[in-house]
Amino acid sequence: MITISILTLKNAVLSSIIDAGYVFAKVNEFLAEKGDPPLFKIQLVGQTKEMQQHSGQFTVRADVLLHEVEKTDLIIIPSMMGNLLIATHLNKDYGIWLAEQYRRGAEVASMCTGSFLLAFSGILKGKECTTHWQSANEFKYYYPSVKLVDELMITDQNGIYSSAGSNAYWNLLLHLVERFANRAIAIRTAKYFLIDLDKPSQSPFTIFNGLKDHKDILVLKVQDYLEKNYAAKLTVESTAEAFSVTRRTLERRFKKSTRNTVTEYHQRVKVEAAKQQLEIGKKTIFDIMTDVGYIDNQAFREVFKRIAGMTPIDYRNKFNSEV
Repeated sequence: MITISILTLKNAVLSSIIDAGYVFAKVNEFLAEKGDPPLFKIQLVGQTKEMQQHSGQFTVRADVLLHEVEKTDLIIIPSMMGNLLIATHLNKDYGIWLAEQYRRGAEVASMCTGSFLLAFSGILKGKECTTHWQSANEFKYYYPSVKLVDELMITDQNGIYSSAGSNAYWNLLLHLVERFANRAIAIRTAKYFLIDLDKPSQSPFTIFNGLKDHKDILVLKVQDYLEKNYAAKLTVESTAEAFSVTRRTLERRFKKSTRNTVTEYHQRVKVEAAKQQLEIGKKTIFDIMTDVGYIDNQAFREVFKRIAGMTPIDYRNKFNSEV
């Protein structure tokens, strides 16, 4: 039997704890319907027997304490809420435990912003991970040794799994069901919960919001300049000249503060403006393309698809309520 340990963290998103347990319990029920024995032993693991969640509105009771776990097969880190650095600090004692369990052969899966605790444990160094798109810049800043692939819904590398924002953890849970059971059971589970089994990217759901919690006044001014002039044909040279700095200085300071080059940032701003028009209006793709400063149809479509994860037409069909 496969032992699954779901952590009852402080500042956890309660639904991610409940849903994780529910999915694997449901798999056991599906197996029982076929006359097969249960596959999963599900346990809640915590530092204390009881953990209050959501400002004391709910109490989660652990089945076993952290120090009592000698061996487990899969550890699930639930999503965390609030200030993620504070949440990670409150749960820092799990970090050493996670690293030790991984060394002993346990696999580890983080749901959404649980990736911050996963990275804190040290086992993600040099590996890939995803997280909620809204926390991506913060994650990159604090964990530069981790390769963040925040356009992906889930990652799977060396027995470490992660999921993107919010409901993406359902895709991770289905992936784990397929990994530890089989494809047929995963499909049965997906149908029961009405979840798409294969959803590779969170890019279409991303709202670009450049990192601005830094203290570089020059970069903040440049960000504002790029956002207000997204339709203009700006170059790195012309932007640097507008702020009386060298291109090299601008590029270095901008990348350090925003984790984007000036060109990447400007492209993201343009695509975000295009996405907003695609969501609410009936303009043609050509009109929207020119509105955001592109004259080459092929270049616009390539940049849009790379950033948004789908073509402009597919994006409109998915998110425009008037289509």
